[in-house]
Amino acid sequence: MGSSSCINLSDLASGDMFNSPPRRITRAMTDPGIVSKLDAASSGCREKKIIVANFLPLQAQKDINSGGWLFSFDDDSLLLQMRDGFSSDTDVVYVGSLKVDIDSSEQDEVSGRLLEEFNCVPTFLPPDLQNKFYHGFCKKYLWSLFHYMLPMCPDYGNRFDRLLWQAYLSANKIFAEKVMEVTNPEVDYVWVHDYHLMALPTFLRKRFHRVKLGFFLHSPFPSSEIYRTLPVRDEILKALLNADLIGFHTFDYARHFLSCCSRMLGLDYQSKRGHIGLDYFGRTVYIKIWPVGIHMGQLQSALNHPSSSTKVKEIVQQFEGKKLIVGVDDMDIFKGINLKVLAMEQLLQQHPELKGNVVLVQIVNPARSSGKDVQEAKTEIYESIQRINNAFGFPGYEPVVLIDRRVPFYEKLAYYAFAECCIVNAVRDGMNLVPYKYIVCRQGTSRMDEALQIAAGSPRTSMLVVSEFIGCSPSLSGAIRVNPWNIDAVADALYMAITIPDFEKQLRHEKHYRYVSSHDVAYWARSFMQDLERACKEHYSKNCWGIGFGLSFRVLSLSPSFRQLSKEDIVSAHGRTCRRAIFLDYDGTLVRHSSITKSPSPEVILVLNNLCSDPKNTVFIVSGRGKNSLSDWFAQCENLGIAAEHGYFIRWCRMSEWETFPGAVDFGWKKIAEPVMKLYTETTDGSYIESKESALVWHHQNAHRDFGSCQAKELLDHLESVLANEPVVVKRGRQIVELNPQGVTKGFVTEKILSTMTSNGNPPDFVLCIGDDRSDEDMFESISNAACISSLPVPPEIFACTVGQKPSKARYYLDDTVDVLELLRSLTGASSSVASTSGTGAEVSFDVLET
Repeated sequence: MGSSSCINLSDLASGDMFNSPPRRITRAMTDPGIVSKLDAASSGCREKKIIVANFLPLQAQKDINSGGWLFSFDDDSLLLQMRDGFSSDTDVVYVGSLKVDIDSSEQDEVSGRLLEEFNCVPTFLPPDLQNKFYHGFCKKYLWSLFHYMLPMCPDYGNRFDRLLWQAYLSANKIFAEKVMEVTNPEVDYVWVHDYHLMALPTFLRKRFHRVKLGFFLHSPFPSSEIYRTLPVRDEILKALLNADLIGFHTFDYARHFLSCCSRMLGLDYQSKRGHIGLDYFGRTVYIKIWPVGIHMGQLQSALNHPSSSTKVKEIVQQFEGKKLIVGVDDMDIFKGINLKVLAMEQLLQQHPELKGNVVLVQIVNPARSSGKDVQEAKTEIYESIQRINNAFGFPGYEPVVLIDRRVPFYEKLAYYAFAECCIVNAVRDGMNLVPYKYIVCRQGTSRMDEALQIAAGSPRTSMLVVSEFIGCSPSLSGAIRVNPWNIDAVADALYMAITIPDFEKQLRHEKHYRYVSSHDVAYWARSFMQDLERACKEHYSKNCWGIGFGLSFRVLSLSPSFRQLSKEDIVSAHGRTCRRAIFLDYDGTLVRHSSITKSPSPEVILVLNNLCSDPKNTVFIVSGRGKNSLSDWFAQCENLGIAAEHGYFIRWCRMSEWETFPGAVDFGWKKIAEPVMKLYTETTDGSYIESKESALVWHHQNAHRDFGSCQAKELLDHLESVLANEPVVVKRGRQIVELNPQGVTKGFVTEKILSTMTSNGNPPDFVLCIGDDRSDEDMFESISNAACISSLPVPPEIFACTVGQKPSKARYYLDDTVDVLELLRSLTGASSSVASTSGTGAEVSFDVLET
């Protein structure tokens, strides 16, 4: 399969790649400096799907005669089977390592061959780096931690080693560099697989800000209580968030990841049309659940192979008259093999009549890693099996048959096809496709039916006992789910599986087969890629900036119309105008949310007084806080207007009277709401109720972050339900749930102030509004509409500004409260220079407004 690339590798080799635009080429070699002919006639570049994984989907061996390398595709590789989910004309390129060591003198030649013949780009890691990366950090640390095994002592898991972490990063960087060689970020899609390459998205995003990048985790993702023990927890989370789409096998794994992002990075998420969206510096990182499937065609083809038929006939003869239970697992400590064997022992003890009639065949695949724990698990399994066979066996009958060797694929399928029940008893596992394969094999084929002497068209049956801790468990609603640690429950499940009526076995099998056959590996790959395309749709509609260093790098993505408020622009506009309205939120705008002291600092008072001293300025604090607090805090600001409780109360200056929201307001809803809010306060430690004259507020900033947020959602739903027919609005803000009378919003009060200024002969020609919360969005919207008010003789210059870089109705942003004060100081400086030449007259403005 050919490969098209749009990156000139000579630029990469010379170091000019990062400074020059990509050029179109028809063929790219992985050897630096080797470049094919430029396709000058090409007007575009063909889209590629670039699949990145630890290992390439290839088999490699030395030719005994020639001494050269022989390569072939590995048909069992999930990466290869994924291609069925793409259209036939899709150019798929694989990036990864080979499972054999290639001498450095042969690497150039091998690279060329693999790209030319297989569309594969090998990453040749030095042996020492490969050992530290894969066998060190990946297998002995990450894999154990993601399977809930903490390194409490040296005998159980490896302690965190900074050198191994550096090796992990170095390997990920090499993988990223290989991807850069063959990708055109404008059209190609990159799909990264599994925990070996969790740092790769950062390296790739740093080079190509708009790269279309998906990541799929094939292992479990642990709960936040386990994950938070990882010393580099934040670095890995931030690296993953540089992907556009992150996929997990189950909702539990996705929920754990989201919980980590919330607890450790303070990120919020929400459901978006079937996806879960994480807002991350202006980008939406989509999270979705996709259980992987199997390759139906490969399984059915293997079932029809003569070797499978021959083997199943041998199995039928060997276990004639017996019920067969089959288990197929890798040899590692998380597969629960010994627990399965102990459950078999319990089954025979509880049901002596099954002695001689039921057999557990346990196939053990070779261990993927070595270590003391694996050897101990193996010894324990052998000892248990020997004890059970001695206790319950007799000549011609072994209750447990252990097959501890590399078993050919066709032989496993033969056992699946004959077994009445399949058990997967892992204590922690990723997806585990064994149950899916078993179901397809029990459905059979014409040749397998003939070998098993099953009539064509006869009903098919199957029974599954699966651990609730494996990824495929939620997808198999007809399986008997068990806690593998509860040996009695597993034994009972096995008994139920082999004694349940055939009609029910048939119904369960049909249900499972419909799911497995329709949700195969092609469906999984196609669905992921379609969602990745949707996730990347807005890449070129926003402006992007790279910020941060190292693994803290991320891309800030903002709308082209959303930009930082320039002091020069606003000071210039300020100088050109003479009737200015300035609206300022309080919490999060003038005072940081994290500040222990909520009262304004002397610096804030000084800045506000300086602004108010200019008679051309009408300055208002628009806050959700109560009028008494605001009145006390700003007692020194004589000419400052205050809109308290979202505008229910308003006064134009210190000497004026408080005005209230126009129209009669019924507060009978408070008697309904208070008991409900008290109930949630009693059950949520750290929460409290703030009672205002016009509003009730439930605060949970001092509660447990996740529980407080959960309780806030419940309270919101509860209050909306009981207050459905009351004149009150229930809103959720920053760590609060607030109830306000209908119509009382910051948007309404700003419109009222602007309208009053206009009716008094002072139509504003300059409007500045700064806020940080959801309630401030009403202000932004209302002042934007002011430009369209027909009563205004000239549309004012409008500056709606949010604090923090986030999606907003405002057109401008400032980073934090420090920037807000600096901006206001620049305006006071401009006002002071004007006041020094025109004299003082602050009182005139307010007298006019109050007439």
